[in-house]
Amino acid sequence: MSTGANESETVGTPAGDARITWYRDAEPSRAVVAVGHGAGGGIEARDLRALAAALPARGYTVALVEQPWRVAGKKLAPAPKTLDTGWTALWPALEKPGLPVVAGGRSAGARVACRTARELGAHAVLALSFPLHPPGKPEKSRADELTGAGVPTLVVQGGRDPFGRPAEFPAGTEITEVAHGDHGFAVAKSAGVTEAESMAQLTDAVVAWLDGMFG
Repeated sequence: MSTGANESETVGTPAGDARITWYRDAEPSRAVVAVGHGAGGGIEARDLRALAAALPARGYTVALVEQPWRVAGKKLAPAPKTLDTGWTALWPALEKPGLPVVAGGRSAGARVACRTARELGAHAVLALSFPLHPPGKPEKSRADELTGAGVPTLVVQGGRDPFGRPAEFPAGTEITEVAHGDHGFAVAKSAGVTEAESMAQLTDAVVAWLDGMFG
């Protein structure tokens, strides 16, 4: 659990003001893990909270990024191009600590990270609940966004995610399955797994992946 003080900063972008909330411990950090939210929620998502709580003590600074539409209090996310514009514009603020930056996000935020990683010079991409296709429409695949990231990419996916189950991902995808998890990594009580256990599985997998690059 992180004991470091959190601080938020507002960053102006062409799409409006974005907000970055930093989670860091006193020890020297090895990298910044910058994570954006999805189209239907903010940085209060259980997986983003779990990363912010667990990673700083393991040597990684976490930056939870709120897109301008969310900061402005709007309920609907804008078009992908606008999301990419906001993320690209705030990227220099993520680089300020002078550390390698892992671009990450959940759902729509994972798509943003993948689409912009090469252009921004991200060290790697962390894709949480990557929406491989709309529910029930596997023919509308977004696999090209994922495979086109151009940097090492880890997908963390719920075992029953209607936007793409782990077995549906392209061969060669580095993927960790959170058993019984849905798109938000919620697990039914009947599965016999607690949320804390699921989130520990998620954070342990992310730490192991990060240590493989920065350890």
